[in-house]
Amino acid sequence: MGTTLFEVILGAVVAILITIWVENLRKPKLKLQIASPSDRAYQNHPARDVRFLGLELINKPLPRIARWMQRNAALQCHGTITFYHLDGQNVFGRAMSVRWSGSPEPVPTRVSIGNQHVIIVDPARFSLQARMDVYPGESERLDVAAKFDNDEDCYGWSNENYFSTPIWRHPNWQLPSGRYLVKVSVVSAGERCSSIFRLINDVVRQDFRLEKTLPGDKTFD
Repeated sequence: MGTTLFEVILGAVVAILITIWVENLRKPKLKLQIASPSDRAYQNHPARDVRFLGLELINKPLPRIARWMQRNAALQCHGTITFYHLDGQNVFGRAMSVRWSGSPEPVPTRVSIGNQHVIIVDPARFSLQARMDVYPGESERLDVAAKFDNDEDCYGWSNENYFSTPIWRHPNWQLPSGRYLVKVSVVSAGERCSSIFRLINDVVRQDFRLEKTLPGDKTFD
């Protein structure tokens, strides 16, 4: 009788531990890595030549041995970007909301119907805090900063830049020539991913870039 009771309790404990292990394994596993710079040329825009810097948020697939299961999607991912001097001090004293590169630009849609021009306003586009779902084995790009034409300064890039004066060059996120630390934090249903990178802005636009941090780089929040 005692042995049977022990076996029942042991079986229940093992079942609970396996359930916890499986659920933990299925949670989104997020990773941030540097994306290739995006160079754009425009006409009739606030800048002619632009380099955008960004990161890829990756939801890692399950290990091969566990591919019979499905990892959960990272839903409603949103986050912040904070800029620091190399000594770890916060540049602006606040964080900037993440903008996902794949999200619609927060500008009205213009449609032509015959000779009539109609402006369609979608309220969902005008949110300053964008959200994105990232499925297992996939990634989504998020914007960090932009450098325009022959400017020495660069600018943190978010939905706010579409409403600034001057447009795109938001004075609240203006970074003079120099090198900075960038801390990016992304949250999804309780899961958090945070990484720090170097922003190289003491160079011409073509060399404007993100780099991995050096030993000793740290931030003070």
